[in-house]
Amino acid sequence: MHEISRQITLEAQQNGTEQLFLEDPLLFSEKLLEGRMKQFEDAKNCDAPVLFYDRGLGDVTAYLDYAGVDYPSEFKTICDAHLYDRVFVLPPWKDIYHSDNERYENFDQANEIFHYLKKAYKAYGYFAYQVPIGTIEERIAFILESTKDLH
Repeated sequence: MHEISRQITLEAQQNGTEQLFLEDPLLFSEKLLEGRMKQFEDAKNCDAPVLFYDRGLGDVTAYLDYAGVDYPSEFKTICDAHLYDRVFVLPPWKDIYHSDNERYENFDQANEIFHYLKKAYKAYGYFAYQVPIGTIEERIAFILESTKDLH
């Protein structure tokens, strides 16, 4: 499932809001939760043996925690109610990391957010598999090895 935060950011920019998360983090996060819950529901009709989400529901609260923004308890309730079989986290990789129109965080901020992501998923009861830095083939092999019991 594709990442939808870029789409939300681009739509906001088309409506005159440069960075919706920075200007209205709750509205941005509500849109993300809605879109990611739809992805979660849509996945029930997918017949693929393994399905990957670029980002998960827990990312929403992790980013809000990072930003120090209070949010409704419903956000956590939604994350607790929609569980993934596995969670993989990929640490920021300095050699390939770059900011762009939708990813405005610098590398140091990305590192800090990464720690919030791990903390959030742990709070939701997951063991977050950390994908090691390496070639694409090595990363795929790690993920496939970590999911072989699912299919």
